[in-house]
Amino acid sequence: MGEILVEVATDVAFGHGVPAQLGISGDALNVAAAAAAAGARVGLLSVLPDDDLGKAIAARIAELGISTGLLKFRTGQQGVYLVHCDPDGQREFSYARSGSVGSTLSPDDVDPVVFSSAGAVIAGGIACAISESSRAAVLKAAEVSGRFVFDPNFRPRLTSVESATAVLTELAPQAFLVTPSFPGETSALLATSSPEEAAAKLRSLGAANVAVTCGAEGIQLDGDLADGSPESWIDAIPAPAVVDQTGAGDAFVGTLTARLVLGDSLAEAARYGAAAASLVVGGKGGTGFIPTLAQTRAHAGTAPASKATEGALPSHA
Repeated sequence: MGEILVEVATDVAFGHGVPAQLGISGDALNVAAAAAAAGARVGLLSVLPDDDLGKAIAARIAELGISTGLLKFRTGQQGVYLVHCDPDGQREFSYARSGSVGSTLSPDDVDPVVFSSAGAVIAGGIACAISESSRAAVLKAAEVSGRFVFDPNFRPRLTSVESATAVLTELAPQAFLVTPSFPGETSALLATSSPEEAAAKLRSLGAANVAVTCGAEGIQLDGDLADGSPESWIDAIPAPAVVDQTGAGDAFVGTLTARLVLGDSLAEAARYGAAAASLVVGGKGGTGFIPTLAQTRAHAGTAPASKATEGALPSHA
């Protein structure tokens, strides 16, 4: 659940006459697309404009194998972001989303029957930051869902450290899984200096399981599903090609959650998540390339035996 955005991507800094590629992205869509590709049945709760643009976005959602049955259509302005990627895949963003139709998401949009019966519900800090009603919708989803997954996805331009910390503290006790990134989110929101410390702190706040993404190094695991397992650390997998890092963290979260729901162990699901994230950066845009489960499995088999020095889990889109 969350906001969907129109993506305007360029290879050079934006300016008049600069060629651009249009796409559909946003953390909620990126996560949903990855989960669907990983084999799960996925629905996406989001609000779109009730016009031709909204219909086009819904068509793209369906193309990605995501059910459109939960989508809401209302009169309003579609959110947009511009992104410029350099040859190394690093990005610069500019957003036009204030007061977007996506930010009108509210608790009334959360159907308790649907959300309580879902294998897992994923929401992020962006949905909590774009409006009070959207934040309330996430809180309701956490209350009614059996497995609530929260990705802090902290954005300083959207919200303050204090507000994001308060949201994380409130949601952690209800979370089946929390997926913060180290060191950016863990230092800002948890005041911790290591992935192990961050995982332990989230566990002390009540989170059942934690997967701390550590950029090009890998993932630190902790929680009920990891207890007794020797695999508390999962190496990142080097990316075959880096075109655009947008959506890599989202691909990890979506793939990890889908595979957990489908019965994989936490370590195995995290390894598939790392593989998917590593492949996603080879495409342009948040949903420019979504690997199939077969591609993800094959790439997961190339994982190194020790910590990688380069790879896949950059900060989220």
